[in-house]
Amino acid sequence: MPKDRPGRATMKDVAALAGVSAKTVSNVLTGSAVVRPETQERVEAAMRELDFVPNLSARGLRNGRSGVIAIALPDLATSFSAEMLHHLVNAAHQRGYAVQVEETALAPERERDLVSRARAHLVDGLVLNPIRIEDSVIDRDERLPPIVLIGEVEQHVTDRVLIDSPGGARDAVAHLIERGARRIAAIGGDERADRATATSRLRLAGMREAIAAAGLAHDPRREVNVLPWNAEAGATGVRTLLERGVEFDALLCFTDSIAIGALHALAAAGLRVPEDVLVCGFDDIEQARYTTPELSTVSFDRAEFARATIALLEERMTAPSAPIRAVAIPHRVVARTSTASAPGGAAVP
Repeated sequence: MPKDRPGRATMKDVAALAGVSAKTVSNVLTGSAVVRPETQERVEAAMRELDFVPNLSARGLRNGRSGVIAIALPDLATSFSAEMLHHLVNAAHQRGYAVQVEETALAPERERDLVSRARAHLVDGLVLNPIRIEDSVIDRDERLPPIVLIGEVEQHVTDRVLIDSPGGARDAVAHLIERGARRIAAIGGDERADRATATSRLRLAGMREAIAAAGLAHDPRREVNVLPWNAEAGATGVRTLLERGVEFDALLCFTDSIAIGALHALAAAGLRVPEDVLVCGFDDIEQARYTTPELSTVSFDRAEFARATIALLEERMTAPSAPIRAVAIPHRVVARTSTASAPGGAAVP
């Protein structure tokens, strides 16, 4: 069917082009029934070819919803947030939802505003990524609309999608130890409560567990946390470790953005990666494959994470009283050049 057909493409047009029924197209949009992957791919390809846009207002009239969901992330400036938001918006559009985007930063009132909008039926549901349970509306409000939390904040009052952060940190440390590291430093976690986000607590705990399991000594001087978690934090973290005079032969950076800054600061200090210091990040953002050297990191499938999040939110909107669920997305360590060989010579400094 030509793309310049008059008028707006309908589900019947998509069904005809994909060779399926209109009901199958509806199932792909709403997730209300299982569709075989190859069939879903044909339907989605037909939607793209026809520039098909679901009629959200008509659907809202039928089910009493707005057809809009809200997604709130703490820091939209980071590469990780940009990539995650891309996949979440795509997953929402595939199910026929429009998306409102918000940045919450360290401002709990922004979460509360979104919850108020959901109660007023201006949005049908929320995807939230709080960085601390102590600051989140989740910990203060018992009358919650449909919400799915993403990230490491552990709670049992609403659904969430997560990766095993302690497990990822343990696996990253095990990888560094396997490559010869014995004095592993962390940038992203320390003992200070004012800087302890949910993610920093979990990844630091996993790192410490792996160090203890290997029979290595724990030295809190090797732990640095600088907020916000960006490239500057990584560079500052490396400079702090060097100023402390603490020996380290590997760095576990709690995000790839931190690791990118750490690579820059190590090079500025005349330290080679991986010959002098091994470096591993976390999240596997696109830039991790284009640093010098290429960055080893803890990776997970963000498209799968996004699909699980939007599916779980739609289930909650459809069945508000259903049991609370937590969905864990698998992770793996991706070994690249930054951990290609064991550190040579004496530990830094």
